[in-house]
Amino acid sequence: MSQTKGKAAELYDRFYYATGCGTPYENADDFRQLFRGFADRIVSDIGPANVLDAGCATGYLVEELRERGVEAFGVDISDYAIAHANAGAAPYCRVGSVADPFPRAYDLIVCIEVLEHLPKDEAEATVANLCRHANDILFSSSPHDFKEVTHFNARPTDYWVEQFARHGFYPDADFDGTFLTRWTLRFRKGHEPVPRAFAAYERRRYWLEQEIEGIRAAALELRRDLGAKDDELRIKEREVAELAALEAREEAVLAQKAEAERRAAEAERRAAEAERRAAEAERRAAEILSSISWRVTAPVRAVLKRIRGQ
Repeated sequence: MSQTKGKAAELYDRFYYATGCGTPYENADDFRQLFRGFADRIVSDIGPANVLDAGCATGYLVEELRERGVEAFGVDISDYAIAHANAGAAPYCRVGSVADPFPRAYDLIVCIEVLEHLPKDEAEATVANLCRHANDILFSSSPHDFKEVTHFNARPTDYWVEQFARHGFYPDADFDGTFLTRWTLRFRKGHEPVPRAFAAYERRRYWLEQEIEGIRAAALELRRDLGAKDDELRIKEREVAELAALEAREEAVLAQKAEAERRAAEAERRAAEAERRAAEAERRAAEILSSISWRVTAPVRAVLKRIRGQ
């Protein structure tokens, strides 16, 4: 949704609509869903009979508004965008600059993320042009995203409030335009008495203060909860450390027990082996004592024994 004059219009070609809008415009389902929601809120919250989308790109909003019975039109500086306008919007969208006079007045002009793409003098001329052709303007212009090369004039919202105020248009303090962007404003021709306008601003300021206080109280409560959870976590960490130490000691005791059992088993094995060898020796001794050679040599052993005794 971008406007410039002359050669600058060439910036908004196929490459721009593929890379410069966050999501490629070829992703029709994504954009249809987005603009379907925009159209629903415009119809329900504002209820215009006719609308101009100033900076309509390929006409998603124009198409969605017309499906809801709104006489919607679009204008965009990009030849590429208008040439690729959606079927339901193409007959009602034209190539043109939002700074140039429009053919008629409208109940509502929608200008979404357009004027940050214009040089300062052209953007201010566009504000004047919008104000000449409608008493109700739904407006958003990105106050940041300076990395986008076509953002020649990204400004904070107070800048645009001042520009519209020069033409007698003031923000509707009771209107919530965040369904479009966080910085969307609805500018209306100043026709209400000053006291009522100040009352609206005061009402808005009051509710914002209440919201801030509520958020601050919730943050403090969350901080207290986090502190309590942190204490609980520290206790749990100590318990886990103690349990780990206990488990380590238990594992050491089990290891010692296993080693003792292994040694006991080894001792039993050796004892059994000794008993086996003793039994074997007794058996062999018995065999020797009962053998014929042992009985025959008995007198000789007796003589030797006496000689050794001498």
